[in-house]
Amino acid sequence: MSFPLLTATAALPAIGAIATAAVPAARRTAAKWLALLVSLGTLGLAAAVLVRFEPGGDRYQLTESHAWIADFGVRYELGADGIGVALIGLTALLIPFIILAGWHDADPLETKSSRWRPTQGFFALILMVEVMVILSFAATDVFLFYIVFEAMLIPMYFLIGGFGDRAHAGSDENAATQRSYAAVKFLLYNLVGGLIMLAAVIGLYVVAGGFSLPEIAEARASGELTMATNTERLLFLGFFFAFAVKAPLWPLHTWLPNAMGESTAPVAVLITAVVDKVGTFAMLRFCLGLFPEASAWATPVVLTLALVSIVYGALLAVGQRDIKRLIAYASISHFGFIILGIFAMTSQGQSGATLYMVNHGLSTAALMLVAGFLISRRGSRLIADYGGVQKVAPVLAGTFLVGGLATLSLPGLAPFVSEFLVLVGTFARYPVAGIIATFGIVLAALYTLVLYQRTMTGPVKQEVSKMPDLRVRELAVVAPLIAALIFLGVYPKPVTDIVNPAVEHTMSDVQKTDPEPEVEAAK
Repeated sequence: MSFPLLTATAALPAIGAIATAAVPAARRTAAKWLALLVSLGTLGLAAAVLVRFEPGGDRYQLTESHAWIADFGVRYELGADGIGVALIGLTALLIPFIILAGWHDADPLETKSSRWRPTQGFFALILMVEVMVILSFAATDVFLFYIVFEAMLIPMYFLIGGFGDRAHAGSDENAATQRSYAAVKFLLYNLVGGLIMLAAVIGLYVVAGGFSLPEIAEARASGELTMATNTERLLFLGFFFAFAVKAPLWPLHTWLPNAMGESTAPVAVLITAVVDKVGTFAMLRFCLGLFPEASAWATPVVLTLALVSIVYGALLAVGQRDIKRLIAYASISHFGFIILGIFAMTSQGQSGATLYMVNHGLSTAALMLVAGFLISRRGSRLIADYGGVQKVAPVLAGTFLVGGLATLSLPGLAPFVSEFLVLVGTFARYPVAGIIATFGIVLAALYTLVLYQRTMTGPVKQEVSKMPDLRVRELAVVAPLIAALIFLGVYPKPVTDIVNPAVEHTMSDVQKTDPEPEVEAAK
């Protein structure tokens, strides 16, 4: 195919970000519509990527390769496997909903006399994050991946620190301080991870003589390239540390509750449903693909950390008083499931982990965005400030319930299938780890149902007695997400057909096969 479809999918939001930022200060509504139209155009291109991708074809498709820094063998090299295609589709799908949900989030910052354009900046930054994330899922040159992996921190820093949550207890000065703290903590954690990864990228170049992931993987498979055991393990740790921060994995998770709590709800969705997926995706593509022996060596420790994330994140979610921080800790628990599935080293586990990335993005987006609509009406993130909402805003309460039930992986909703596959794949090779992970499911039911009970049921509090129900724009955000959760809960085949061949390649990279059943089937 001669048309550079992957480049076009990333270039359109880049052009749109520049155009949105250039819209005159007085035309903020035009900037919003421009950003929305660009995001819809990007969704159309992502749909074209999905249509052109052949699940049973070559491992990397729609490939592009151009010389970039020739002296060091760096190339602008893109290629999509099934996992990358699924996550590109998720990203392009969520961005229009994020833009619609944040339609008025930057408006209060506007002043008629100011030439500063915060509304334009807000939507331009969202589009720039989309550019970096799409390139991260498509890059097959390790150096190119590193550049976009780090570059996405810049727009995210400004989105967290400059456009934070307005429903903050305390003075405006205190709110600004908390936003700045959350933004700096996000940046520092991820920069440290990125710097360690940079050392590993340089080490990989010294060992392999290039940055092309397909070429390095092919050379390793054919025996043309060998790595000393200690070298491979050190390089693996450098990459894995950066991805574990991004994911985030316990104990490198502490930036996430601050960042999500102080962000607007759409930016919180951007963090956990879009940006954080780059970390778990990269574990599959780079850690397992480049360092199979080291991945097997590190598996017991990684599985232990994943289990701690599952249980610890769920326990802290149970005890939260802040709605958004509860969802943040729930996400830490869910990322533990994803990493558990990846390092279970079974096809069911890795298929479930990839499907979990997609389904977690949809369920967290639905729950967090409805929570954002709720918080914007009451002006508080505290659970104790709500009660009886279902009596005055039944549609809002109903959609909040569906999002919560998806978060606890109720059968019939999309996350159940992925969580089930992760547990099946884990039980097959590590039954003790599978048993421990099931406690996360029990705790998820507890924190989700308690949250709904305390906010939506009971006597109607005076402060919420006149709360309006969801408006048309808000329904346009939530309804498609809920429809997707139901559809993929009943019929996940469209996603699994795309990701399963890529999982088979990953299993081949680490030279693993699924364990044989201990009990033979009856003849």
